[in-house]
Amino acid sequence: MGDGFKQFPEDLREEIIKAFPSNNFKKEIIPAFYEGFKHKPETTFGNMKEDVIQHFQPEYKNKNFCHCILHSPWSE
Repeated sequence: MGDGFKQFPEDLREEIIKAFPSNNFKKEIIPAFYEGFKHKPETTFGNMKEDVIQHFQPEYKNKNFCHCILHSPWSE
């Protein structure tokens, strides 16, 4: 994703890219993630996969974390 990209010299980055080409990574990784859990969007609650579900299924709304806590059936 590019975290720490600038900490490495450009020539080293180019060498790495040459040895390990990304081959349309940016265009293919998000749909690949989606294929793995599109049939169970509720499992994306509270993790990065929630962003992927929102990308492909903008109408889907996960639970709200604060709502889950405040409306829990447990007594104080």
